[in-house]
Amino acid sequence: MSTHAIADTSALLGRSLRHITRSMDTIITTTVMPIAFLLLFVYIFGGAIATGSGTNYATYLLPGILLITVASGVAYTAFRLFQDLQGGIFERFQSMPIARSSVLWAHVLTSMVANLASLLIVTIVAFVMGFRPTAGPLAWLAIAGILALFTLTLTWIAVIPGLTAKTVDGASAFSYPLIFLPFISSAFVPTATMPGPVRWFAEHQPVTSIVNSLRSLMTGRGVGSDLWVALAWLVGALLVAYVAAMLIYRRRLS
Repeated sequence: MSTHAIADTSALLGRSLRHITRSMDTIITTTVMPIAFLLLFVYIFGGAIATGSGTNYATYLLPGILLITVASGVAYTAFRLFQDLQGGIFERFQSMPIARSSVLWAHVLTSMVANLASLLIVTIVAFVMGFRPTAGPLAWLAIAGILALFTLTLTWIAVIPGLTAKTVDGASAFSYPLIFLPFISSAFVPTATMPGPVRWFAEHQPVTSIVNSLRSLMTGRGVGSDLWVALAWLVGALLVAYVAAMLIYRRRLS
């Protein structure tokens, strides 16, 4: 990305962030559901769930809740993109001497910042509820890196419906399967407790390897092969989503 494009992206990023600060309900809304899941599973179901992990249930549960937080948050990226397209903002910016890619990157970076705020809020609530990690500084850097990569990947996936949807509901509906995936993974209960076909799916879908990696890092345990599987899923999905989103974007503005 050229210096000119970086400057344009920074200016448009400031515009998007100002919109968010004027409408904090976006961040609040994306944190309400994950916090509700925390309360429900820790205080209602947690006493009946045996994880066999040697950690309290809030610590076991948090990695999956963080992924749900991001999946909820990126729906707003698709929503904001759809609104800008329908409002003619993209065409207006196209007529100005700014880099074409900067408009899209501003939305992506806004998603990263907004989701970071949501993740911090949910983590603070988890601490209040008994989340007690034993991770060291390097492990926390790895956790932050995985969550950032996960957010970036889901954001570029969100860009696709944001550019192609015909209605507002269609733009954000893509996030529902993403929110549902952690429920069929190791996020809430060990996969060993699931019946055969469900267990096979849970153990071979990307959320399980991501959750296992985050949980191992938070509790100071070895991540094993889960980390490499998680990174392979995330990097592969990111590359596919980025290429597809950029092709669609160029066609929309051509």
